[in-house]
Amino acid sequence: MRSYKQVGPEAVTRQGGHVLGMQRRRLLLAMGELLAEVGVEDATVGRISKRAGVSRRTFYEVFEDREECFLAALDQAVERIAGEVAPAYAGEGSKWSLRVRAALMVLFEHFDAHPSVARMCVVETLRAGPKVLKRRRHVLTALSAALDEGRAEARPGNEPLPLTAEGVVGGVLAVIHARLLETHEALPADNADTRTGKVGHRPLVELVNPLTAMIVHPYLGSAAARRELDRPAPKRIVIVENGTKDPFSGLSIRFTYRTARVLATIAQDSGASNRMIAGSAGINDEGQISRLLRRLQTAGLIENLGEGHARGEPNAWWLTQRGEAIHATLAGKEKVPA
Repeated sequence: MRSYKQVGPEAVTRQGGHVLGMQRRRLLLAMGELLAEVGVEDATVGRISKRAGVSRRTFYEVFEDREECFLAALDQAVERIAGEVAPAYAGEGSKWSLRVRAALMVLFEHFDAHPSVARMCVVETLRAGPKVLKRRRHVLTALSAALDEGRAEARPGNEPLPLTAEGVVGGVLAVIHARLLETHEALPADNADTRTGKVGHRPLVELVNPLTAMIVHPYLGSAAARRELDRPAPKRIVIVENGTKDPFSGLSIRFTYRTARVLATIAQDSGASNRMIAGSAGINDEGQISRLLRRLQTAGLIENLGEGHARGEPNAWWLTQRGEAIHATLAGKEKVPA
């Protein structure tokens, strides 16, 4: 059976490409969630389809098999991470150790905010099929090349051995892998979430100093490594049960009943259009619902993954990680201020 990629853009448009695109996004989201919850072995096509709210037949119209779905989810995650990490690495001037530290900080902040992505990229890729493993090797090769730029700053006569970069990348991944497997290890009580009183998991950002020291040691020596280790510890992000920071911290939008209804609609029907959301939230004015959706998008609570009216296709709204956390919190309250 042909996959979404094999159909071709013109045929996809004729067959309702925006519908297949929406179903594809739902399947990728479902795949990521199940990888974090049950692992790749138990993330079956049946489970993925059920979580996404589509049929098995639809799954095979979009992807050839489960591995292709995993690969697409991984590619999406890597692209987003690279979009954050690469500018951080490039933006810290010419000093290699500072660029490494900045990149690690951004990477771990992303992983702490998206624990399911972290588990998919670091843990589950090792258990996947040959296509995913090949993609993993490609990413690790790129990381090794970036780390080996430290060779230019090594003292003459003390250059690291040829396989140093590969060894360092492997060691760093091993540390991250071990931390991610500590799924039930709680933070100290003074790091409990102030709203719920619950403790979260140990954040990866705690590892920035020791792992930066580990990376620079074979290139710049023990003194440089010690300086990295002794830097002030990065501010730790409290990870609550849903894997995000306090979702209301610094929020720029006031919540009303209608705001909560809009989030609830998108949570229930990911990919909903403006018209669907307006109907559910009881908003009859097209301009009003458009303005509200823009405010929620600006606040980082929803994202539009549709083509939009400029392309002649409907908008398709999805909750972001923060939007999901806020919706989950609001859903547990008796009422929202009007």
